[in-house]
Amino acid sequence: MNSFTDNFTLNGITLTAPAVRRQNEILTPEALEFISTLHWATEERRQELLKARQIRRAAIRGGQDPRFLPETTPIRNDPSWRVAPPAPGLEDRRVEITGPVDQKMTINALNSGAKVWLADMEDSSTPTWRNVIKGQLNLTDALERRIDFTSPEGKEYKLRPAGDLPTIVVRPRGWHLPEKHMLIDGAPIAGGIVDFGLFFFHNARRLLAQGKGPYFYLPKIENHLEARLWNDIFVLAQDLLGIPQGTIRATVLIETITAAFEMEEILYELRDHASGLNAGRWDYIFSLIKNFRTRGPRFVLPDRAQVTMTQPFMRAYTEQLVRACHKRGAMAIGGMAAAVPNRKDPEANANAVEKVRADKTREANDGFDGSWVAHPDLVPVCREVFDSILGEKPNQLDRTREDVTPDDRALINVAATQGTITEQGIRNNIEVGIRYIESWLRGNGAVAIHNLMEDAATAEISRSQLWQWIYARAITDHGEIITHHWVEELLDEEFARLERFDGDRFEDARDIFEEVTLGQDFPSFLTLPAYARYLTDGRIRATAEEVATS
Repeated sequence: MNSFTDNFTLNGITLTAPAVRRQNEILTPEALEFISTLHWATEERRQELLKARQIRRAAIRGGQDPRFLPETTPIRNDPSWRVAPPAPGLEDRRVEITGPVDQKMTINALNSGAKVWLADMEDSSTPTWRNVIKGQLNLTDALERRIDFTSPEGKEYKLRPAGDLPTIVVRPRGWHLPEKHMLIDGAPIAGGIVDFGLFFFHNARRLLAQGKGPYFYLPKIENHLEARLWNDIFVLAQDLLGIPQGTIRATVLIETITAAFEMEEILYELRDHASGLNAGRWDYIFSLIKNFRTRGPRFVLPDRAQVTMTQPFMRAYTEQLVRACHKRGAMAIGGMAAAVPNRKDPEANANAVEKVRADKTREANDGFDGSWVAHPDLVPVCREVFDSILGEKPNQLDRTREDVTPDDRALINVAATQGTITEQGIRNNIEVGIRYIESWLRGNGAVAIHNLMEDAATAEISRSQLWQWIYARAITDHGEIITHHWVEELLDEEFARLERFDGDRFEDARDIFEEVTLGQDFPSFLTLPAYARYLTDGRIRATAEEVATS
């Protein structure tokens, strides 16, 4: 079997996309049977959990502030339990690089000198069918050391010696994203099941033979019950392949506001497979806006650039994360340094590096065990900062941060945020949002804009801030009320300034941006309508209910 055609069904899974070269290496009958088993075991619970998200958001919109859960108090108060000890290759995570799993990034990330590469199939990767399959192929090729290539410009890309390469940690798609090119009984399989399942099936034994293991970053989790579902998937997957329980390790991104109230519970649910938590700062801000967007001035944030990690509610989030992790023997990993070095502008480059250095210094001093960068040039900066704090130690697990008091009110003390809303902030949200979506539609989910590496979270913050500012009739620093009409005018002006090129997708990007920013409804994720309308087969459309409920 060399390829598949449209609507080819194998082991109960119908494949609807035109074939991608070499996809038969990934979509083997055995791998599809494995995916099907995971799907049938978990799909009903996944749908229940997605509905529970809706109910929780409605309660918050109705005035119910999240609090620490009374029913899980015994878990938080029990000092005896710990997560599994650090797995091989995850003992030292002082610098992690993140990026999509295209061929060039795979090699550059693995050659970067980082301790960990977050191989991202989620927010920095557009889920076209080609990207989904090629990403899996690139990871396997990298593990087999057959990924070297020469670019059309003649530049050679080759992997460094195996001992110099970072540990690979794969981030599958979140629970809300379907894979509409793989259907069971006419319904799409969860994108996260596809990404996790294919990588695990093909590479778990290969990784163990190399002295490491199958490791994952889990995105967009909103509560401990969603973590429990992942844990059950891990148990089943290991049983199906006859791999010892506890081989899988997962780091959970605390990037939703509701998950911040359940950090210890999330670690508890995954404890035999848990390796840490990560402060996913950009999605965290988006999640806060999304949940509290209709709650009035108390929850209105200033320009995105002013929502720094030193704002009170962000400090509370990161300090409580470190405390929760180290209390339970888990790693605390800091947030993204999104700066993209500009080698043509030494002064701008120096300023960017200093901002990154200050950010990483704060994290290292707070007790984080490592942090993220988006560009290879920032790996030495992050490593130098953590080297100065860690020395020969692999991590800071011994810093339990008992000086930090868990405080659920502090996590949503948005009113203490300092800053202003500016016309330039409105314009920047419009420009960056449209430019990101345009690139996403062309298959590139990691985009350098104004010397920052942006992913889907950027566009989500941009559109959700505008929606909230309009709804709240927020006022700028010059006393202007932000109205629907004014944002429309500014959108026209910013759109006219965009530099067009042959084959661009700006018209489509504008349509999506207007829909998710200026519409009365608020889709939970802009990628859902964008995916349904532009990236999938015309016969398989997301319903309005699907878009709203995930």
